[in-house]
Amino acid sequence: MISQPAQRDPLGSPHPVPWGWVMSMLSEGRSVSTPLTRFYRSQSLLSPDGQYAAYSRIQMKLSSDSTRSRISSILFVENLKTGSLQNVAASSPFADNPFAHCPWAEEITETDQPGMIAMLIPVAWSETGDRLLAREFESFFGSDIASDFGVVWEQRSNQVHTLTPSEVSYSNAILLGWSQSYPDRVLFQAGMMGDGNWPLYAVDNAGQTLLATGDRPLTFGRMVNSIWAGPQNGTRQHLRRATR
Repeated sequence: MISQPAQRDPLGSPHPVPWGWVMSMLSEGRSVSTPLTRFYRSQSLLSPDGQYAAYSRIQMKLSSDSTRSRISSILFVENLKTGSLQNVAASSPFADNPFAHCPWAEEITETDQPGMIAMLIPVAWSETGDRLLAREFESFFGSDIASDFGVVWEQRSNQVHTLTPSEVSYSNAILLGWSQSYPDRVLFQAGMMGDGNWPLYAVDNAGQTLLATGDRPLTFGRMVNSIWAGPQNGTRQHLRRATR
């Protein structure tokens, strides 16, 4: 599935990461003699009650050797009534929040392993707006290693859970949304590369995994664009404006 270049998303996800932007940035990086950093802001996902907006900031550090480029990201949840921002970060293997020490974007440190991809984007709110589901896509440039993690933010407790199918064999997992059959769980499709008919799995916050044959994904919320969505330059002044 990953090797088909015509796909909008490396895993063929129904919630695609901005892979076209990644490919165009890799082309730009081949002509540079020193590393460059580029940024991308996703569209905003409004909660069903209109109180919150979720969006992600993606940072890409470019190298002339594309396999040494690196992508990191963070998710923001904004309270539209108060204007307050909540940072949401995954705890998956490749997740390294480049904004952790400074919310207005610090450079990735030189000790970070090149080639890693960790792209976090909002996917769905729960029906009541008390939980947010995001997709953490992780991969390596120049490899067929790629899989999704689900990141769940709970509004009341402010807790973040990172989950993926467990105790099942698969090479790639694709996040689909909330489970219709098990509303408190997240629905994945997972299987081995080259196999057909990947099974569906419903996963809870603790990672407990159920086979979910016949299940369907649910998503709530409304995706909206803004003047700041899409590619952005890397100046600190621009980043400060665009994060609002």
